[in-house]
Amino acid sequence: MGLSSEVVEDLERRAHQLRIDIIKMLALAGSGHPGGSLSSVEVLVSLYFHKMRHDPKNPGWPDRDRFILSKGHCCPALYAVLSMSGYFDRKHLWTLRKLGSILQGHPSSSSTPGVTISSGSLGQGLSVANGIALAGKLDQRTYRVYCMLGDGESQEGQVWEASMTSYHRKLDNLCAIIDNNGLQIDDRVSCIKEPISYAKKWSSFGWHTIEVDGHDVRDIVKALDEAESVKCVPTMIVARTVKGKGVSFMEDQVSWHGRAPNELEAQKALEEMGEAGDVP
Repeated sequence: MGLSSEVVEDLERRAHQLRIDIIKMLALAGSGHPGGSLSSVEVLVSLYFHKMRHDPKNPGWPDRDRFILSKGHCCPALYAVLSMSGYFDRKHLWTLRKLGSILQGHPSSSSTPGVTISSGSLGQGLSVANGIALAGKLDQRTYRVYCMLGDGESQEGQVWEASMTSYHRKLDNLCAIIDNNGLQIDDRVSCIKEPISYAKKWSSFGWHTIEVDGHDVRDIVKALDEAESVKCVPTMIVARTVKGKGVSFMEDQVSWHGRAPNELEAQKALEEMGEAGDVP
């Protein structure tokens, strides 16, 4: 059964607000990664506000679904969705990357409520997700594990070692998502290390693979529902996205991988999104 128009409108509204928050956070911090943060927004809202079982009032709930942001440099998007979910007060968003802030430049499970693991050393997230998913199997828990990777990150050899473990251990409680925006820090992914079709590659490693429009919440939720019904193998969702989505001068531009907007650029981006007023 498809999503109702009311649910779609709610998820899209949340995605729009997250993009506004991301631009404000990065402008205030003066550093960070806008491109991949903006491209991952619809996947995150679909997970946190529709699919995942989690309770901000009880973040240690043993049966909660787990989310791991393997591409940890895109944590502004994760922080924004955690705040919107109620894990911490919104005022903390404006302290991103500041000394003593609970929101550091990469996710920290010891300082940020709702963060499953500390991440950011690229290539490691899927290995950790395997361990958590296997623990759930051994403990006969019903939780699911979701892990988001970058497409540039997927050049790391550890990703493919982990993918073989996921298949070998029949981790059908694991769903990974590639934010396939086509760009990494130096250039287009195709120029750095051209992959064959991600869907074909993950399928060849034994995974159930689904390709989606990573900015269409209907498409994303349908894929997440399908992943939940798959038995005996893990699922990879290849989400086709646009780096810098939502800001015209950032979209599909490698220069916005890791450069925060200055005050004028932030104002221009916010005006495009219909947000009046100054950055906090």
